[in-house]
Order: sequence, then C-alpha cells, then structure tokens
Amino acid sequence: MSPGFETAMAPLHIDVALGTRSYPIWIGAGLLDDAARWRGAIRGRHVLVVSNDVVAPLYASRVRAGLGGLTASTLVLPDGEAHKTLEATARIFAALAELKASRDATIVALGGGVIGDMSGFAAACWMRGIAFVQMPTTLLAMVDSSVGGKTAVDLPQGKNLVGAFHQPRAVVIDTATLATLPDRELRSGLAEVVKYGALGDAAFFAWLEGNIDALLARDPAALVQAIATSCRNKAGIVARDETEQGERALLNFGHTFGHALETATGYGSFVHGEAIAIGMMLAARLSARLQRASDADTDRLRALLERCGLPTALPANVDRSRLLDLMRLDKKNVSGRLRLILWRGIGRAEIVSDVDEEPIRAVMEEGLRAAG
Repeated sequence: MSPGFETAMAPLHIDVALGTRSYPIWIGAGLLDDAARWRGAIRGRHVLVVSNDVVAPLYASRVRAGLGGLTASTLVLPDGEAHKTLEATARIFAALAELKASRDATIVALGGGVIGDMSGFAAACWMRGIAFVQMPTTLLAMVDSSVGGKTAVDLPQGKNLVGAFHQPRAVVIDTATLATLPDRELRSGLAEVVKYGALGDAAFFAWLEGNIDALLARDPAALVQAIATSCRNKAGIVARDETEQGERALLNFGHTFGHALETATGYGSFVHGEAIAIGMMLAARLSARLQRASDADTDRLRALLERCGLPTALPANVDRSRLLDLMRLDKKNVSGRLRLILWRGIGRAEIVSDVDEEPIRAVMEEGLRAAG
C-alpha cells in the first residue's frame, strides 16, 4: 500500500440501483489487493485486463494476482486522450479474440477515464455485450467516468461521438492509487468533484470551499469523503435517468464548452478537468449574462476552481467560431439547436434548450479578453 494512504476505515459500499438490477461501488485503500471482495464480479473464465503504459507497471500485477485460476491476459495501451480511438479499441478486440473470449468473458478496466471508456465500449460491442469491471486509478475516473455506464471513443470531429450505454458489474475504487497520481491529474479530477456541488449540491460545494486545501494535500479522509459524495450524487441521478433522457444531462455542466475546447486543441493542450473548469466558467458567465444567475455565484465558482489550480478562462489563441462549430455536434442538441446545461446559481443546474448563439459568442469573447 502506498505511504500516506493507510487507513483502518472499512471500505465504503454504494449501490447504483437500476430498476431490478444494481451494481456496487467500493471505495477504500488497498482494494486492488482485496480480490475476495471483487472476484465475484468477474464472469466466466476468460478475463482481459486493459491498462495503459503508465498504470500497468504500477498495478497490473496486483490485479492479475487476484485472478488466479482464470484464463487471463493483460493489454497495455498508450496513455492519453489522443489514444481514445477506434484504432485502439480494435486492439482490445484483437486481444479478446486471441484470448478466445466468449460471451461470458470479462474485461477489467485498470486506469483512468480513457481506459475505462474504451474498455466499456469494447465490452458493449464484443459478441454484442460482455461484462466489465471498472478499477479507476485517477480521481477524475473515480468520481465520474467509472460510474454510470457511459462508454465511448473519440473521432477527429469530436469527443465521445461513438459509444454505448453499458453498465459495469462493479466499480473498485482503490484510493491508495491516488498516491502515485501526478498533481496535474489530481487537480483535473477536482474539477469534476466541484461540478457535483455546482450542479446540484450546494452543501457539498460549501464543504469543498472549506476542505480544498486538505484535498490538494491528499488527506485520505477528505479524499474518501469527496469521492463518496460525488459517487452518491451521480448514482442517484443515474438511477433516475440511466440513458440520459432528462435529468442525467445535468451531469454535463460545463461539458459542451469543455469537450469542444478539448477537440479544438487536439486533445493535448488540456487534460479533461482543465477543459471542464473553463467550460463551467463559460456556462456560469452565460447564465449570468442571460440573467438566470448572479455574478456572485459565478465569482464563488471561479474562486474555488482557482484554488484547485485550474484554469478559468479561454486561451487567447482559441478560435471561438471553431468552438461553436464543435458545440453544434454535441449529443445533447435537438434538431440542430444548441441545448446547454446552465444554472440558476450554485446547486441549481438546469437544461436550457434552443440557446441563441449570440450571447455564447459574447461570453467567449469576454473569456478571450480575460485570458489576453
């Protein structure tokens, strides 16, 4: 176990309830080594562990140790959003074929959101659907992408355009893996944590304002509290709207702007949470411009994101017309009209249809001036 993350606290257990079915989220230090807890989520005798070249050397052998007696192999992919592609997913299919994986096989996704998204998408497609288990190793994946069953890959034209809803059989969150997470990735994950407070939990937002320094210092108790609260919030929304017919769209607060920014800058200038931080600020500024929210709440959001060490303004060299073009491809849009997640203030996000593009351009221009 990594130094600084030892804890006597029993792992937390949260259920994601989806009608007549459910799956567990376990949160605690040392869970990768606790195969007695998660082995029951593995279906069949063929298991493919999918990881990347950063995470696999640290943790893959520990997961493989828990798969004794099964026919298992490990596929190591390159790290980074630039590799979340159909070509990389084809390598997962090839590895499954080499493993002779049948319909009762299981994929274990060991890594961040890129690995989880691709592995889940491959699991949804292989023989029309096999089991998979999420073992997220980044804060961002722990609080967001590992929970809820959204799986996808990117295209040059946009982020997450090819995907499927495919729920995992379990989510195993070993908080000890955060000890090896680079500082930039920790801050990126905090953007998604802040999002849960911003969109629907004002009390959690206030808790974050009082505990952000502890989270940045990787205090184990604070991290468990932030992860568990985020997962409970997401699990509740997913239970009520599994396939994003309504309320679940609120989880995309800041994402229409943020995904467009990631695509426009080639999936290299920003990590996901940095783009989402800028996206949330643009959504908040737009809400204020449309007189849906106060400038005071926008200022609170900016202050918290800046304390997290996250950017809050568009770079001066970003083409705002290109951003708007990419936003028009967003999956939330209806009949070619922009549909955004805005807010009435902290804890009160809302879905707003048929948003006019002129105030969006104005807010982007303000952001460019601020960055310049």
